[in-house]
Amino acid sequence: MHSQHPYYPHRLSNTIIGYLNLVTLVASIPIIGAGLWLAHGSAATCESALQTPLLAIGFIVLLISLAGFIGACYHVTWALWLYLLAMLLLVVALLGITVFGLAVTAGGGGRQVPGRAYQEFRITDYSAWLQRHVEVDRYWRPALACVVGSRACPRIATWTPLDYLQHNLTPIQSGCCKPPTSCTYNQGIPIAPQDEDCYRWNNAPSILCYQCDSCKAGVLEQVRRVWHNITILNVIILVVLIAIYSCGCCAFRNARRAESAGYPYGVNRMSKINPRWDYFWSRWWNGHREQLY
Repeated sequence: MHSQHPYYPHRLSNTIIGYLNLVTLVASIPIIGAGLWLAHGSAATCESALQTPLLAIGFIVLLISLAGFIGACYHVTWALWLYLLAMLLLVVALLGITVFGLAVTAGGGGRQVPGRAYQEFRITDYSAWLQRHVEVDRYWRPALACVVGSRACPRIATWTPLDYLQHNLTPIQSGCCKPPTSCTYNQGIPIAPQDEDCYRWNNAPSILCYQCDSCKAGVLEQVRRVWHNITILNVIILVVLIAIYSCGCCAFRNARRAESAGYPYGVNRMSKINPRWDYFWSRWWNGHREQLY
């Protein structure tokens, strides 16, 4: 009985990898379903933009989980090798995305308006990479469709000047739904010289300040805040993936050890008394396969 003790810690890593990949395998199904629903549904532009990332993430998680589950439960060395390679690439990619996100969102942030509860945003405060993306029409047009579809401006359309003094505004509302606070108008006509956004502003609900640089800055600020939260989540996921990768390395070593010991069905010298759950099924399957051939 004493000789069995060293086996259980090694077997534990296979069990952990097997159960974890079974959970992620099942979880990938609703992710793929959500991506297909967005692809074929009548969703708004903002939501439909998520369909490609959701489908890609869903299928990648499905394939990686399947390889890890088969490799850990059946001691299939090549499947575990593919699983570890995919996990390593995933960790490197996630690390790169995290570092890139921190680099491009390092700037930004609002400037407090004196006497107001809200902040205003300047496009020049953000990274050059983000500025280029909102300056290009093919990137800005879907982003603007998201802004209009969110109905952020109609929510404050009935505000009085007192409301602007007392209430806060989101970055979208601050940049897209009103002219800059510094603008001065005489019967609706801006007094020169002023910020260019003062001339772009229009009271028409379909125009407002949607083409202003302040609106683009508000969108970038919203992206920066979301990306900051995603970066925190990425760090947590990286820690979890590294822990899973370590268990996968132990499972890979167990599979190599089982093969070198001459027991391809996951039973080594220390576990003959208590074979794994798939041992008898594997013997039955291989016995019938030999009869067929």
